Amino acid sequence: MCIMEQLNKKLIVSCQALEDEPLHDAYIMSKMALAAKQGGASGIRANTVVDIQAIKQEVDLPMIGIIKKDFPESDVYITPTIHEVDELYQEGVDVIAFDATKQERPDGKSFLEFFSEVKAKYPEQLFMADVSTLEEGIQAEEAGVDIVAPTLAGYTSYSKGTVPLELVQRLVGNLSIPVIAEGNFDTPEKARQALDSGAHAVVVGSAITRPQVITEKFAEAVKEKTYE
Repeated sequence: MCIMEQLNKKLIVSCQALEDEPLHDAYIMSKMALAAKQGGASGIRANTVVDIQAIKQEVDLPMIGIIKKDFPESDVYITPTIHEVDELYQEGVDVIAFDATKQERPDGKSFLEFFSEVKAKYPEQLFMADVSTLEEGIQAEEAGVDIVAPTLAGYTSYSKGTVPLELVQRLVGNLSIPVIAEGNFDTPEKARQALDSGAHAVVVGSAITRPQVITEKFAEAVKEKTYE
């Protein structure tokens, strides 16, 4: 069975913790992935080669790999250059995901220039485009990516206010390649709605794997009412 068949109408859990977060540790992320598998996840999205290697020791699920890297003069940080693609390819992830927005990349390249180089170098690799608008999704499909996801909806300056589910529906209606729902699908109901709207699969991250974010929601709810 191919990777896309394994993920069809299934849950993918994003197991990530950034450097300033309490769970930032490859061992912890590997156990988070194991817990996700035990809970029913059919795939994992992970950040950095170190975390991916640790996760592979615990689970054998399909892996979407990214490398987040900040550059001072660019807003593109998800697998921003071909150097990060090289690292992920050498590690052997099933799918490599990257920012596919119209924002200029750290090396000054457009998305089309970046992906043209990447696709020529790794023609057999599966690639997933994280976009913020329908137009970016259409462009990514035309460029030859295998999957599109609205991961960055609302995170680019020109997509503020975008509702991820609505963008999923528009992408599904306009693209012929699989659309994976990702980006603030933070309840079981939203995840189900995404699949019902035609998404191939759905990625859930913070709502499952970032306890500080989950705790904040409960803490805010408790503070909303003043108890005498």
